[in-house]
Amino acid sequence: MRRSVIVLLHTCYWLLYLLLITTILLALPKTRPPLEHLAQVLFFSPFAAFALLPGVLGFYSYYLVLFDRWLMRKRLLACVVWGILFALVAGGIATFLLSFPLNALGQLRFPQSFFMGIFLCMLAGIHGIIGLVLKGFIRWYGDIRIKEELQRRHHETELALIKSQINPHFLFNTINNIDVLIGKDPVKASLFLNQLSGIMRYMLYETRTEKVPLAKELDYIEAYLDLQRIRSANRDFVQYNLQGDPGNHMIAPMLLIAYIENAFKHAAGKREGPAVQISVGISAERIEFRCDNYYQRNGVRDEVYSGLGNELLQRRLELLYPGRHRLSLSDQSDLYSVQLILDNHED
Repeated sequence: MRRSVIVLLHTCYWLLYLLLITTILLALPKTRPPLEHLAQVLFFSPFAAFALLPGVLGFYSYYLVLFDRWLMRKRLLACVVWGILFALVAGGIATFLLSFPLNALGQLRFPQSFFMGIFLCMLAGIHGIIGLVLKGFIRWYGDIRIKEELQRRHHETELALIKSQINPHFLFNTINNIDVLIGKDPVKASLFLNQLSGIMRYMLYETRTEKVPLAKELDYIEAYLDLQRIRSANRDFVQYNLQGDPGNHMIAPMLLIAYIENAFKHAAGKREGPAVQISVGISAERIEFRCDNYYQRNGVRDEVYSGLGNELLQRRLELLYPGRHRLSLSDQSDLYSVQLILDNHED
């Protein structure tokens, strides 16, 4: 939700509250102030501390602190305890400030001050609850907009992924290599053909959800690497290292393959030694992915990413892992490196 709309909601709320207070004042004959002194009574008299101060303190302590720190994290008991504490503090501050002018006028005694304090604490709590409702509405509306954008981006990503990953050259070369293997090693050819079939099935049918099991994503990557290995006579062309257990971890589908495909695209001309080095580290807290590829500079450098493009990849990360990812890109000499860290926890 736009900041201007949020400011307008807050302004309308307090204007309505002031209108309610004004209506109550004008409806009570004994306390009805002259109209020309109404603003002075509302803002520059003890009545301001009585009616406005506990409401403002309660509303914004709940709105700014209580909602994000405890309610959003589903710590309900702590939310209730701190909510009561905030209401007591807000009511106590208002009572303390209001006691000075009333004591000076001799209009405040202990029983009255005690019950007035209870009333102001309740008033702060009521405003605080309204603040929680307003913050929840703003967050809910924002989540709807984000989900709509994420769904739209997801469809765009699906199309881009299909165009990028079902690369005609990759398919053509892989099928040709399998065709050659049929005469030399039918068993291995059958294995690679099954892997190609699994890759196609995974890309077309199993990546339609927002998250997939990490184990399936890694199986897909390993099958892709196997098919890339048969295209090169260099045995050390690709090195892959996996540390940790995927377990029940989930990940956005085909998030890593764009970087891997880019690495193979630019390392295709390397004949000796390791050309592509990929490592995946898995822990309870995070998933760490790194992809290095050596390449030869041929004058003008190709576009860094293939198919998806830098902007779409980074935007997808921001939508799927807001505040829970760290992406580092490095291009030094003849080595291009990508490091991506995904936090497993969700705030």
